[in-house]
Amino acid sequence: MSKKKKKFVVFTTILAVLIILNIWGFSMKPVNYSLRSDKLKKGIRIVFISDLHNCFYGGTDQSGIIEAVDSRSPDIVVFGGDVIDAWGGTKYSLKLMSALSSKYPCVYCPGNHEEMRDDKESFYEKVKKICPLVMGSYEQITVKGQDIRIYGVLDSVQWGQKKTQLEECFDTLDSSCYNILLAHQPEQIDSYLGNGKEPAKYFDLILSGHAHGGQWRIPGLLDQGLYAPDQGMFPKYTTGMYEYGNTVHIISRGLAIPLRMIFIPRIFNRPELSVIDINR
Repeated sequence: MSKKKKKFVVFTTILAVLIILNIWGFSMKPVNYSLRSDKLKKGIRIVFISDLHNCFYGGTDQSGIIEAVDSRSPDIVVFGGDVIDAWGGTKYSLKLMSALSSKYPCVYCPGNHEEMRDDKESFYEKVKKICPLVMGSYEQITVKGQDIRIYGVLDSVQWGQKKTQLEECFDTLDSSCYNILLAHQPEQIDSYLGNGKEPAKYFDLILSGHAHGGQWRIPGLLDQGLYAPDQGMFPKYTTGMYEYGNTVHIISRGLAIPLRMIFIPRIFNRPELSVIDINR
């Protein structure tokens, strides 16, 4: 084989690998989690949508996500932070939120990208017309005769305020309800657990995103990925389910696809639609 042909083979092989990796990185995967709670007499199912970053699946009508959610028949749909980017449009996220809220009880808590936008208040007002927004507050939903409280915090620390959003959530915890906390940044888990200050108060379930699965993962070797925001290289919390006493922490890899980072694919790290079954 001539040198010219060898170079062509090498080039096409590399190109094919990049294309395959990018296709893999654009392919959504429903991920199932199963946990138990003595607080519930009947099982409930939650779909958790995190880190959408205004991406769309199945066309701009979001039919890919909507069909995937419908096929799971959830009792509740919750939207975690970064449904939009710090810049750019919002219509695909709003379209999805509007479509799903017409079918299921929905709750939303923002993330760091929403907070970086100049038009965040305008966006929040649009969302409030679609579904409840929780930041330092909660929305109570009754499912199969059972009270589910969904709390939300943007960040566990807000400097210059008398009380953080997290403290406000802890103040209104009701142990007779099943309490869920939407908390975007998983590396702040110690704060969400109360830092050991009030062990009698706890959230039954904490849902996070933000870390995008560590972007490049190698199962069995680099399970948590190579890099995550606010955690840096070789992060500790990017994906999976963790148990801390009475609290379960689930971290979604999120649904962001590398639209602007076409040559930085998600490796062994498909976008995730989280499906959570909570049984007695």
